[in-house]
Amino acid sequence: MRDFIARPEHGVVWITGASSGIGRALALKLAAEGYKVAVTARSHEKLVELQAEARGLSGSIVVLDGDVTDAEDMEHVMASIEYEHGTLAMAILNAGVCLPVHGEDLNRADFDKSFAVNLSGVVNCMVPAIGHMKAKGQGQIAVVSCATGYGGLPTGAACGATKAALINMAESLKFDLDKIGIRIQLVSPGFVDTSAAGKNAFPITSVVSVEEAAQQIAAGLKSQAFEITFPRRFTTMLKLARLLPYCAYFPLVNRVTGWRERPSSPGHHPATPHPAE
Repeated sequence: MRDFIARPEHGVVWITGASSGIGRALALKLAAEGYKVAVTARSHEKLVELQAEARGLSGSIVVLDGDVTDAEDMEHVMASIEYEHGTLAMAILNAGVCLPVHGEDLNRADFDKSFAVNLSGVVNCMVPAIGHMKAKGQGQIAVVSCATGYGGLPTGAACGATKAALINMAESLKFDLDKIGIRIQLVSPGFVDTSAAGKNAFPITSVVSVEEAAQQIAAGLKSQAFEITFPRRFTTMLKLARLLPYCAYFPLVNRVTGWRERPSSPGHHPATPHPAE
């Protein structure tokens, strides 16, 4: 039996973190394919601009403002979709932040915000979405993590921890969701060319554009794959590196990133958006 794949005729696609980056590009991509896309983020103005850009496409975009860190807010968004816009066919839980963390200058706020947005934010959306889909007997959920969740990397103690948790969450939920007709997928992009890509703490390669990322995800959502990951060579290398014993893993990462030779960086480091935001 093949897993459920949401088509435009099945209902609404809900994308969180749609005001910029991958979320924005994916909303336009799916609207161009005929889907009705509900977009959520805290920036009303950017969502309205996105909605205007989608005019003339075969599908449409509806704006539903909300903060994923507010569970009640997400319940209201879900109710609005259900009672005003139609059946929820697919939820793409994409909102995220990436706050660089330096071990010599730890800041509790960076961890608190990362966990609130990247982890609790996904749960706040997933609970009402699954409740709706369970009642309908079908649905599709895509959890956007990141390839940095495969293993520890410099400055990734907060963001990477949440992404690793999302990977485990999606894997664990699949066993039960499969039994009730809800398909869950994991999206694990490498580095995407957003404002965050230029602010990474170490050199990065294999960067893809947000448009290419949106195309890869849109194609993956229509496949039977559990994980959608790209660029494939880069993410495969990260997975293989994580299989190494720690005595080899840490020297390898230090050598590739040049991190050990860099001076310590005291002082608070500002927030940067996650590539998937």
